[in-house]
Amino acid sequence: MKILAIETSCDDTGIAILQTSNNGDFKVLANEIASQIELGKKYGGVYPMMAKRAHEKNLAPTLKTALSRAKISLKNIDLIAVTNGPGLEPCLWTGINFAKDLSKKYNIPLVPVNHIEGHILVNFLNLNQVQKMDDRPFSEPNKISFPAVALVVSGGHTQIILVKNIGKYEILGETRDDAAGECFDKCAKILGLEYPGGPIIAKLAEKALGCPTPQRLPRPMMYTKDYDFSFSGLKTAVLYHHQKQNKTTQKSKEYIIDMCGEIQQAIIDVLLKKTIKAAKDYGAKTIILGGGVTANHELKTQLFIKMKEIMPETELLFPEIEHSTDNGLMIAIAGYFNKNKKVAPSKVATIKADGNLRISH
Repeated sequence: MKILAIETSCDDTGIAILQTSNNGDFKVLANEIASQIELGKKYGGVYPMMAKRAHEKNLAPTLKTALSRAKISLKNIDLIAVTNGPGLEPCLWTGINFAKDLSKKYNIPLVPVNHIEGHILVNFLNLNQVQKMDDRPFSEPNKISFPAVALVVSGGHTQIILVKNIGKYEILGETRDDAAGECFDKCAKILGLEYPGGPIIAKLAEKALGCPTPQRLPRPMMYTKDYDFSFSGLKTAVLYHHQKQNKTTQKSKEYIIDMCGEIQQAIIDVLLKKTIKAAKDYGAKTIILGGGVTANHELKTQLFIKMKEIMPETELLFPEIEHSTDNGLMIAIAGYFNKNKKVAPSKVATIKADGNLRISH
C-alpha cells in the first residue's frame, strides 16, 4: 500500500509518501516540508491567515516534489491521509480541501488523522532502528510495550496521554494556558531573540550548563497531584525579571545565556516531574515522546537519566529530530493505523476540520 499524507495544521506544509507492507514494515518514499519559519521570523510568530495563504502556495509544488522523489504518480496512491485537527482551522481546511480534490479526481479513499496521534505513532517508524540512549535491546523487537505514557509537547500542545494500545488513548493532563513551545517562543521574544524561540534558547542554554545561574524562575504546578501544566506564569516571571534589569544588563550576553539556561531547565523540570509521575502511577512500560519541543537534546538526556534511576525497566522512545516537528510522515503512519476509517471519494464532503479535536473523550 502507498499512502500520500498531507499535514497543514499550523505553519509547515508537509507532504509524505509512505509504502507499507502486510507485516507492518514502512518504507519512506518521500517526506517533504515547506517551512514558514522565515515568515514567522518576519512577524514574530504564526498568523493563521498568512499561514493559510502560504499553504495554498506551497501545497501543489510540495506534492510535485514528493511525487518526483518517490518516482511515482498519483495513480499509484492507494490511500490519502490528511490532518483534520487539532490545529489552526484556516490551515487545516486548506489541507483538507486539497486532499478532497485529489481524492475525487483520482478516486482515492481519504482518511482523516488526528495530529496528536501522528506525533505518537511516528515512533513506530522502523522500531528496530529507533533512537535509544543506550544499547539495551527492546523487550519485544519491533514492538512498543503497552501501557505507555506519551508526552506530546510542541508550540500548540502540551499533553500527557495514556496509550493503552494503538487507537486507545486517555488524556491524563494538559496545559491550562500556554504550551511549553509557546512559552519558549514568548520568553525568547522578551529576551530579544528570534522566532522560533525553542531552538535558540536550547543553543544558548548549552553555554550555561553546569554554571550556577543568579536567577531562579518558578516551576509552575510542578508539585500538584494532577498531571496538568501551566506555563504562562513562567513567561510572566521572565518578563518581570527582565524588566528589573537595566538596559545594559538586559542586552548582555551573560544575562541572556543565564536566562536561557534557567528557562529551559524550568520547563524541563516540570515536564519530567509530571511525566515520570504519570508513568509510575499507571505502570507504564514505555514512555513515548512526540512534538517539536522533544527535539530538545537536554530534555531527552535528563529524562533518560531520571528513568534509569527511578524506573530502569521502562523503555524510552523518541523520533528522529526531523520527525519531531510537524511533518507529513507522521500523518502517513497514523493514516496506516486508521485505514479502516477511510472515506470513499464520493463521501469526502463529510470530513471537516476541527481545531480543538481531542485524542480521547
